[in-house]
Amino acid sequence: MSFVHLRLHTEFSLVDSTLRIKQLMPAIQAGGMAAVAMTDQNNMYGLVKFYRAARAAGIKPIFGLDIFMADEEDDSLLYHMILL
Repeated sequence: MSFVHLRLHTEFSLVDSTLRIKQLMPAIQAGGMAAVAMTDQNNMYGLVKFYRAARAAGIKPIFGLDIFMADEEDDSLLYHMILL
């Protein structure tokens, strides 16, 4: 059975992660994974860098976003969503 990370924050999620994309790809290859998803928090700044690094390593890139959504009727209610 194969495994693929579908929630992974990189260096572009400044509060959550220090994982650099360049260091990520050899780890994904070593784990025998054919694909990996990048789901940085509230941004997609690393998209091009991630795509190029994954393709160069023979890994299928999956794009995503880790976001918080506020309730329209009550701004104090936040909902966490991962979009792939």
